[in-house]
Amino acid sequence: MRNRVLSGIRATGRLHLGNYLGAIKGMLALQDDPQYETLYMVADVHAVTTPYNIEELRVNRREVIVDYLAAGLDPEKSILFQQADVPQHLELAFYFSSVVTIARMQHLPTFKDKVKQYPEAATMALLNYPILMASDILIYKAGLVPVGIDQEPHIEVAREIAGKMNQLYGMDFPEPKRFKTEGEYVPSITGEGKMSKSVEGSYINLTDDLDTVKAKLAKAPTDSGTLGGNIPKEGGVGNLFTLLKLFTDNETFVKFVIDYREKRIRYSEMKQVLADAIYKELLPIQEKRREFEADPEKVDQIIKEGAEKARAIARETVEEVRKKMGLL
Repeated sequence: MRNRVLSGIRATGRLHLGNYLGAIKGMLALQDDPQYETLYMVADVHAVTTPYNIEELRVNRREVIVDYLAAGLDPEKSILFQQADVPQHLELAFYFSSVVTIARMQHLPTFKDKVKQYPEAATMALLNYPILMASDILIYKAGLVPVGIDQEPHIEVAREIAGKMNQLYGMDFPEPKRFKTEGEYVPSITGEGKMSKSVEGSYINLTDDLDTVKAKLAKAPTDSGTLGGNIPKEGGVGNLFTLLKLFTDNETFVKFVIDYREKRIRYSEMKQVLADAIYKELLPIQEKRREFEADPEKVDQIIKEGAEKARAIARETVEEVRKKMGLL
């Protein structure tokens, strides 16, 4: 049997460069490798763990599927589906919650960060987010998960749950590992942290046109251009150079590094070059997206067939767990 791969992106808006470089490029690489069986979902249930708009969620869960297709994920090669269409994820998450302590969940740095962000919405759903993510992965017995480095604590929880279920109930869950990509951490253009849909102004959408990309980069903070020395590792300038390395060739990157060190860098030129390079990569994605937008029935059929394929696998796993736990 081929090795299974599962990954998903939350349905909180259209995808951005961070999603593309941190997850989708890894998804594409694994999809095209014949030794892997790939399942890629839209994590719409995960989206309700923090405050959200109902109508926006209805739109976003479909938009992410279209973004997947536009970026090159192929329903002939991968199972593409919406998480809520496979209710077995939620059932298995409950069984998994019986082998995880509250203290373990409360100590996760990702939970603490979200509580700070949403102090009035520290719900049980938010606390159980990593357990549901473990269910997403293990219900397909996936051993590889192409997600960003910030998800490593959740992958560790999935490994712990797999180990406990195997030990207590004789299951054969793999202990999943994260598949790393070149752009696993894509910095924010605001100069702080990573690109995130929850931080306005931090990201460039896959659907942004050239003028929008230029306008967003124009707002990226810089310095006087006369400091010289080594390139900063963080902040506005450091993040711009990280993006430059991700999207341009080595000759272009080195040219601006030398300009910086020799105190003659022109950030307007650098941002123009970077905007052109980013848009060059986005253009074929946008062209393919328009094709799918023009054929909504095809998208509907892809979603329907993906759900059916995912449910068929998920049902088998849940039935096995129920038997091993004495519930059948």
